[in-house]
Amino acid sequence: MDMQNCTLCPRLCHVDRTKNYGVCHASDKVEIALVSLHQWEEPCLSGTNGAGTVFFSHCNMRCIFCQNHEISTEGKGFPVTIERLAQIFLEQQARNAHCLELVTPTHYVLQIIEALKLAKKQGLSIPVVYNTSGYERVEILEMLKDYIDVFLPDFKYYSPDTAKEFSHAPDYPQVVKEAIDKMFALVGKPQFKDNIMQKGVIIRHLILPWYYKESMEIVKYIWEKYHDDVYLSLMNQYTPMYKALTHPKLKRKLTTFEYDKVVDYALDLGFKNCYIQQGKTATTKFVPHFDGTNVY
Repeated sequence: MDMQNCTLCPRLCHVDRTKNYGVCHASDKVEIALVSLHQWEEPCLSGTNGAGTVFFSHCNMRCIFCQNHEISTEGKGFPVTIERLAQIFLEQQARNAHCLELVTPTHYVLQIIEALKLAKKQGLSIPVVYNTSGYERVEILEMLKDYIDVFLPDFKYYSPDTAKEFSHAPDYPQVVKEAIDKMFALVGKPQFKDNIMQKGVIIRHLILPWYYKESMEIVKYIWEKYHDDVYLSLMNQYTPMYKALTHPKLKRKLTTFEYDKVVDYALDLGFKNCYIQQGKTATTKFVPHFDGTNVY
């Protein structure tokens, strides 16, 4: 596995990232857009001090509604060495972050593993969270076996047609199912210390306008497969941004009715380990400012 024949994600570009770009548009150099203490993650990650988020630039998904499009598709970011990346990880721990959260890390897995090796030798001990779209190869996840404590995947779509229209990835539904299976096999059932998750899987699902019935299919699948052995996080924060602003179905916010239908369905199935968002979260104020804070 190397940067000269990249197969880190299901796109299987086989591109030489030392010379060209694949779908993710990332080179072989790590780029970061923001290092922060994030107060708005799931309570078992943010705690009282915040989750120690590291936002990586670029992305292997092409979601037309991405709220982080400034870094995911437009590529805003600042290059760092592996040695500096390890220092950033340790600095997040020194800020008393409850966890180290790697946001959109897929295309930098090789460099992240090297940085985690260095950081752990120098005392990194907080849980490491892998925040991903869920569009992952099982073989790559296996490489993370000794480095990731909590997996935080999205489960975006149940229908290949929806995945193709919104993310140009018709294989996403099958890929994400296999990926989450592997994540669960690697870290197992949830484990907590002082209300902070130390091991486990939290599956996020952002409910889209008009698509609440597809959301219910996802919720049903997760319940039948895992019951309360994983956490479910149902998100109502969809905000029309990027290309979604002109999409006939995605250009409006989610209604309370749509969100409540999915939440009620999850509760009726029997979910107890389920995070639910309350209040007005569909606003751009929750989108981070990707200004390079704490990168250097």
